[in-house]
Amino acid sequence: MMPILLLLVALLSSPAYGATERVISLAPSLSEIMLELDAADLLVGVLDGGDRPAALAEVPSVGRIGQLEMESLLALQPTLVLLWPDSISRAQHEQLKQFGVPVLVAEPTSLEQLAEQFALIGERIGRGEQGRQLQQQFTDGLEQLRQRYHREQPLAVFYQIWNRPLYTLGGRQIISEAIEVCGGRNVFADLHLPAPQVSIESVLLRNPDVILAGSGAQLVEWKSWPQLAAVRKDQLWAVPDKGLERPSFQMLGAIGKLCEVMARAAP
Repeated sequence: MMPILLLLVALLSSPAYGATERVISLAPSLSEIMLELDAADLLVGVLDGGDRPAALAEVPSVGRIGQLEMESLLALQPTLVLLWPDSISRAQHEQLKQFGVPVLVAEPTSLEQLAEQFALIGERIGRGEQGRQLQQQFTDGLEQLRQRYHREQPLAVFYQIWNRPLYTLGGRQIISEAIEVCGGRNVFADLHLPAPQVSIESVLLRNPDVILAGSGAQLVEWKSWPQLAAVRKDQLWAVPDKGLERPSFQMLGAIGKLCEVMARAAP
């Protein structure tokens, strides 16, 4: 098995290897960014995770999230791998380094970093102008949303990732900042883990004005706690666009939909 891998690595490092970028994306959000940069023609492989955009239906798969098929990846002779760190194991990340495969790690923790990522990836794959345009459009769009949905007294928001056990967002998670854009504040912004587990008691103590969850079914249980402001005001809402959880340019539209929902909330 290993001699085959070594042969593939030799092909990758050969001077005869062409100059045209051959990109493999190891996250759905990074695949979306390639489409947004009008660079689908450079994608030679993707790591699957959920439904694919129709434009990528024929692109070869290199496995699924958490299950990268290294030989399939190397056989495609990539000149660049776009990596979201949690999409593969640390050991496989180290393997990519050992094989000499160029890797661009993308893990934005803020909306500003996400905007910069469009320009960074665009420059790296020869779509610099498109990348800078996306960066500017994203930044301008966020500022417009901030101004439109600003509140002097931000709404206290609990964002529920899962209900059993109960998981939420920490303050360093990019969706936490999206809540701020819409005139809210994450009631668990003081926690630094991306997705900390919390208790019902801690939610009761922080008494959010709004509770958001992935689906209406996950919100039903909160009606057993009428002492919560969100329950009394009937401000229990499903997240309107799951694109909020995929950090690419489309996230701007998802944030806009979130802002429209939160605008209905009473303080």
